Amino acid sequence: MASCAVQLIEKVTRKKVEKLKFETNILKGPYMKHPLQNRWGLWFYKNDKSKMWQDNLRLITKFDTVEDFWALYNNIQPPGKLSSGCDYSMFKDGIEPMWEDRSNKCGGRWLITLAKQHRHTELDHFWLETLLCLIGEGFGSFSRDICGSVINIRAKGDKIAIWTANAENFLVMKRKWTDLSAHTITVLRINGGTQKMISHQN
Repeated sequence: MASCAVQLIEKVTRKKVEKLKFETNILKGPYMKHPLQNRWGLWFYKNDKSKMWQDNLRLITKFDTVEDFWALYNNIQPPGKLSSGCDYSMFKDGIEPMWEDRSNKCGGRWLITLAKQHRHTELDHFWLETLLCLIGEGFGSFSRDICGSVINIRAKGDKIAIWTANAENFLVMKRKWTDLSAHTITVLRINGGTQKMISHQN
């Protein structure tokens, strides 16, 4: 993380540093990070048919600051470059990306399927917007019901889902989420993408 801090500091111009009057604190003092409201874990799944499903799923790391999120995001493969059968999942700390987890049992997932031809144009952008909405508590008072998000890379079409603890709130979740990127949703509709809510109890 030290190298990340140095890179960020180097981007701050001397003029801005002098204006804000904390050049000494930035260059010599401890690096200040911006805490998130929740701690999050990033998971990776790679399909290996010789193993049990749970054995293919592993926790990469956890983070709870803005800076640590960007350090992580900028140093992993974007979803559009993952091979078919791989998933990324980002869930609140203490919640595993499986419907059997007690935090997910009574909830569901709002699912968007993107046509495969948009993997290299829309997928990474929409996934990033989804992550920023999650860590930035973009669902307002309903953010407490958000468990996490999953992106599935598949040959027939890629999927992004937001998992909720309460399936009854899915209409509000849908409205908030689709407001994120009107362009992406328009592309979805024109090119055969689909949107639906799936209850984990079903």
